[in-house]
Amino acid sequence: MLTLEKTVLVIVDVQGKLAHLMYEKKRLFENLQKVIKGIQVLEVPLLWVEQNPEGLGPTIPEVASLLSDIQPISKLSFSCCRNDRFMQALKASNRSQVLIAGIETHICIYQTAVDLMDLEYDVQVVTDAVSSRTAEDREIGLQKMRDANISLTSTETALFELLKVAGGTRFKEILKIVK
Repeated sequence: MLTLEKTVLVIVDVQGKLAHLMYEKKRLFENLQKVIKGIQVLEVPLLWVEQNPEGLGPTIPEVASLLSDIQPISKLSFSCCRNDRFMQALKASNRSQVLIAGIETHICIYQTAVDLMDLEYDVQVVTDAVSSRTAEDREIGLQKMRDANISLTSTETALFELLKVAGGTRFKEILKIVK
């Protein structure tokens, strides 16, 4: 189960024209915003990664505008774990649970999740906040992660799992975000 003290959110490659080619992009963008806002309310650290921003362009404004206080980590590898800056930032977060959201499910999300599992991180993929260009590729990525024993979750499941109780200011803020 996710805990506030152990969790870090990783936002992967939600960039440029590619992001707008995603299967169910409206739902994807809405859930990415919800998970980011919720994580910020809960004061959970966040790492933001971009795949070859010179080629794919910057993160879409709907997401980047929520991340103005941090800098993206640029990568060329499909797995975030094959990037030294990412690994340094992850280790510096001192977190053992990694929540992953972004694109594409069957490539960068899948490879990152498997590499993190191999590094003995507890990994959960936010299924309603990941996508691929096709429904089939998204499903292949999710199935391969299931086969690798990577936990799948949803935006609301992850946020309420981190929250733990139905009371207080944070609970009220999370309710506003998810509704």
